[in-house]
Amino acid sequence: MHKNLLIALLLLICTAVYSQNNEIRRLQKPKPVSKSDTATTPKILKEWTLSTDFSEEVPLEVDTAFSLFQRYRKADRYSPLNAMLGNYGLPFYQISFFDRVTDPDKFLYSYYYPLMYVPDRAVFMNTQVPFTDLFWTFGGQRQNSEQTFRIWHTQNVNRYLNFGLIYDIIYSLGQYNYQRADDKDFTFFSSYIGERYKLYFSAGINNINSNENGGILDFGQLSQQSNMRDVPVRLGGTSTALSTLKNRSLLLVQRYSFGNVETREKDSTGTKKKGFLGLSGTFSHIFTLESNKRTYSDKDPHSGFYDTSYVSSAQTFDSLSSRIIRNTLRFDFTTDPERKFRLGGGAGIRTEAFRYGQTALVNDSTRLEIPARQRLSHSITGKLYNSIGSKFKWSATGDLYFFGYRAGDLQLNGLITKSFDLKKGRADWNIMAGMSSRSPSYWYQNWMSNNFIWSNNLNKEFRLNAGTSFIYPSRKMSLKFNYTIIDNYTDFDTAAYPAQHNGGISVAALSAGKEMKLWKFHLASDVIIQQSSNRDIIDLPLVALRSAGYFEHLFRFKSTGGELNTQLGAEVMYNTPYHAYAYMPATGRFYRQDTETTGSYPFINAFVNLKIKRTRIFLMMDHLNAGMMGYGFNMVPSYPMNMRMFRYGLSWTFYD
Repeated sequence: MHKNLLIALLLLICTAVYSQNNEIRRLQKPKPVSKSDTATTPKILKEWTLSTDFSEEVPLEVDTAFSLFQRYRKADRYSPLNAMLGNYGLPFYQISFFDRVTDPDKFLYSYYYPLMYVPDRAVFMNTQVPFTDLFWTFGGQRQNSEQTFRIWHTQNVNRYLNFGLIYDIIYSLGQYNYQRADDKDFTFFSSYIGERYKLYFSAGINNINSNENGGILDFGQLSQQSNMRDVPVRLGGTSTALSTLKNRSLLLVQRYSFGNVETREKDSTGTKKKGFLGLSGTFSHIFTLESNKRTYSDKDPHSGFYDTSYVSSAQTFDSLSSRIIRNTLRFDFTTDPERKFRLGGGAGIRTEAFRYGQTALVNDSTRLEIPARQRLSHSITGKLYNSIGSKFKWSATGDLYFFGYRAGDLQLNGLITKSFDLKKGRADWNIMAGMSSRSPSYWYQNWMSNNFIWSNNLNKEFRLNAGTSFIYPSRKMSLKFNYTIIDNYTDFDTAAYPAQHNGGISVAALSAGKEMKLWKFHLASDVIIQQSSNRDIIDLPLVALRSAGYFEHLFRFKSTGGELNTQLGAEVMYNTPYHAYAYMPATGRFYRQDTETTGSYPFINAFVNLKIKRTRIFLMMDHLNAGMMGYGFNMVPSYPMNMRMFRYGLSWTFYD
């Protein structure tokens, strides 16, 4: 049914966009241009996101790359290696320690964050013609299939105003019982880029539904059952446990600049209007709103999975909710960007309003509800940066909470960048340092549900970070080193309750990425080496890698003038043994365990990628070696990864 709906939607959208493009061409009646002009005119001007303080644009590359197209999961673009519950769309965490989501305000959705559209992940585009990308994948048999679908459309109304939308669907039934994932994420975005006034707007709707099976009972069953649905699971049957997450968000940024501005003439050339002493300034108003609600239901709390039922022994229905409103007013200044020595900075004040609520179902007509708790915080934010020429720059940012709920919280970050013009292009050497002192999430300190209740008074978590990186895009090479010292590290202990380690822990990580090429043979690898000073609290695999080797060839057809680009290869993912986090369905959190190690198992995929004009196709045999090298293919204890599965996908991009 879902497959038919997706195909129908695909045809409908294509027809609508095609008709719209024809109508736009008819109404605009463009003047004839020469072939040389057409060949050099850019179709997509740029794509960008905003910096963490929403004060400047950060360029992005438009997602139309062909190389390694079979890596279709959004999670893999955020971090190359992730520990999953076996089914895409369910909670996961990053194996790389420095990629993990630690923001206390993202607590309820930290294990879904790379899939979602929230204010700090807003994207914007500026195009000369409507841009549309349709992306669809399918894997497995119908009764346990995985489907993903994404439509991304954006266009400019005029040279200043753009709007667009992205709609993502992950619908995965899973190979094991009660493992279905149903994720629907949507964002609408718009930007107005005037000569003095700029506006960025983004709205996100994220609905995530996850069936909870608690993991399988016996890994020995994997070799004895031909149908994975026959493997017994810990939750299921009369329980039918389910987690839901609903997230709503808004972002509105308005900026007004004075002083040096660039005026755009009809011939697209720019002229400068000089400001006072070569300075220019920008007043900004930044508004964000996020609303989150997580529910967990279980029709049989006494199935044996949980030890206690605090609220109801008949059924579980827990609900947590949070709302965060932020208002920021700031002023930024900069000297003339054309000068060799450029100085800039900014400062602002931010108000944050928090609201937290908790309820639990006692019976069909009665709910136990804790009165909503309101919190208010005020902070100052600042920024200072300097560039000398085009090859050296530094920046420093900071936030200090001086009143309210988070009084005393502090975050400072610094970055120095030195650029080098090498034979194959520009390379950047970065040196980073930072310090933070933050209050743990409200949910670490207050929790009321049918299976877990706690009330804590935790100290602020202190982190001291340092690192360096060397990025050489033209050579497809990156090398990074990160180091952190953490005091009062906060996570969940082996009983799945919040815990704070009263002492220092250090973590060091070296990561490298490189694509090597010999004739038509390619080897693209990401390697992470990391170590913790206290493995009882933070255990990490010493080595984790993801490597793909493939043969690439471009077929040219003289009779038609067409081209077909192909990639044929295999990919492996591997990590050394460590005590991976276990998963607790009732809280939706990963927690420490010290009884089982995972790792030492290679996941191997074989793939073929094809590209014809603006159409990209992949064919992949996922987990090719399933059952050939044992059955220890779990990345999270009790949650085996899927067995061998054939997948295919299609991306169709058009912008003319």
